[in-house]
Amino acid sequence: MGAEVTTKIDIARPLPEVAAYAFDPSHAPDWYANIKSVRWRTAPPVAEGSEMDFVAHFLGRELAYTYRVVEMTHNRLVMRTAQGPFPMETIYQLQATGPDSTRFCLINRGEPKGFAGVVAPVIVAAMRAANRKDVAALKKVLEG
Repeated sequence: MGAEVTTKIDIARPLPEVAAYAFDPSHAPDWYANIKSVRWRTAPPVAEGSEMDFVAHFLGRELAYTYRVVEMTHNRLVMRTAQGPFPMETIYQLQATGPDSTRFCLINRGEPKGFAGVVAPVIVAAMRAANRKDVAALKKVLEG
């Protein structure tokens, strides 16, 4: 069973400001509660082909994985795991809803394998709850 969670929030900041902050993986520990560290494998700034090692705590476990940026435009960032416990994709999609407002959409999808596949419904529920908190934290950081 595939796992996919989509979470949206409106942020009272212009799209370029939201993109500049959210698309920089170095900021991830500031707004993702479960991400504890990010280490660049390639030199910043973020671009297609960039790779970063993430360490996260999720469902009581420490997870280490490498993300590769596979797409980056002014309003979309797509990262996929190059290494990690199961294949994952994270997408940030931005839409200007006014000159000083942006709709931020976070999409996480993956293919849990083995035991993780068996407990996929629990994983999806935990991802949904975590993502809601994370996008709320992003909004708080960006709106000050």
